Amino acid sequence: LEHYRSIEEQRASLGYDIDGVVYKVNRLDWQERLGFVSRSPRWAVAHKFAAEKAITILEGIDIQVGRTGALTPVARLKPVTVGGVVVSNATLHNEDEIIRKDIRIGDTVTIQRAGDVIPQVLGHLPDKRPPEAVEYVFPAICPACGSHAVREINEKTGKMDVVHRCTGGLICPAQRVERLKHFVSRNAFDIEGMGDKVIQEFYDDGLIQSPQDIFTLEARDERSLKKLKDREGWGGTSAGNLFAAIDERRRIGLDRFIYSLGIRHVGETTGRTLARSYGTADQFLDAMTAAQDHASEAYADLVNIDGIGDVVARAVAEFFAEPHNLSVVKELVDEHLDIQPLEAVDTGSPVSGMTVVFTGALERMTRDEAKAMAERLGAKVAGSVSKKTNLVVAGPGAGSKLKKATELGVEVISEDDWFVRVGA
Repeated sequence: LEHYRSIEEQRASLGYDIDGVVYKVNRLDWQERLGFVSRSPRWAVAHKFAAEKAITILEGIDIQVGRTGALTPVARLKPVTVGGVVVSNATLHNEDEIIRKDIRIGDTVTIQRAGDVIPQVLGHLPDKRPPEAVEYVFPAICPACGSHAVREINEKTGKMDVVHRCTGGLICPAQRVERLKHFVSRNAFDIEGMGDKVIQEFYDDGLIQSPQDIFTLEARDERSLKKLKDREGWGGTSAGNLFAAIDERRRIGLDRFIYSLGIRHVGETTGRTLARSYGTADQFLDAMTAAQDHASEAYADLVNIDGIGDVVARAVAEFFAEPHNLSVVKELVDEHLDIQPLEAVDTGSPVSGMTVVFTGALERMTRDEAKAMAERLGAKVAGSVSKKTNLVVAGPGAGSKLKKATELGVEVISEDDWFVRVGA
């Protein structure tokens, strides 16, 4: 510790930045015996210095919108040097932190670089608060797109979430790229040849800005002087294949369409639940439009769907309450897509009501096709084997799940036996 304090005292006079001291076992054979944990050696430990602090003026508070729609307040500071770095912005985390620390615009504040990396505001100096210091009011509107920003109820704690989130998912520029990537992802539209890299490229070049742009890409390309096939990395064949892949996905199941919208708390399972509950795209849209009023019968019906509940219902209703989102969805439904209702569940099938696990390499169907087939036959598909599992379908290479099923006495059948069992 004496050596640690000695180096800490020399820190400011060193010709390079350091943030602590590393203690090491000083014998190579002992180091070899101690080995590593993950990427860290057992024979070395870091002892960080306390973060350096500074005092400056809070000149304003800006809001940054993240790719998930989270609104984060950022302090705009009078530039000050902290640990050899000039700091002019620092995180304020969220509205609750601003209130807890009673931070106001015009305050003299203490800042530090947390871990000597991320600047943060620790608090204000009460005796230096000017009479004109302004209390900050957190915005209820997203500064990036003008949509409503809301605080949700945390489903685990039952308390209000600390984060404000923008509800304009499909049109918010701060979220748009990530939403587009989700829209074309494997369990959504699954457009071959349109992965994350292509979405980013097309977005940066202005070719695709919203989901409906994907389905007008070919028509716009025909009118354009600069064709897709002439772009770097593309050719006639690859461009033609992409247009064909997009056309192939104009016909899509309602469950995948709902999932593709990227509504908070709505995953694949919830998408299927909503699709089965409302039947068609038009019925779903009519119900969601009516559910914007939380006192309505439509909202009550939404909340009462088994597996939905208040948190998911609020997220769905708030998504469709945003006119921008509703406009995009209606254009997709009316002009570009042929949305198919989910096949009815066969409650009379031999596996109806069972919990089924698929494991190993399936040869006659993909894992997604197996899951969809089982659910259509009224079975629940689980990812792991437990006492509640009724049936395990094991293909070549089945490992730990097959072993556990054997230990628990769960019935195990082959993929061919599965097709015989369900009469397919």
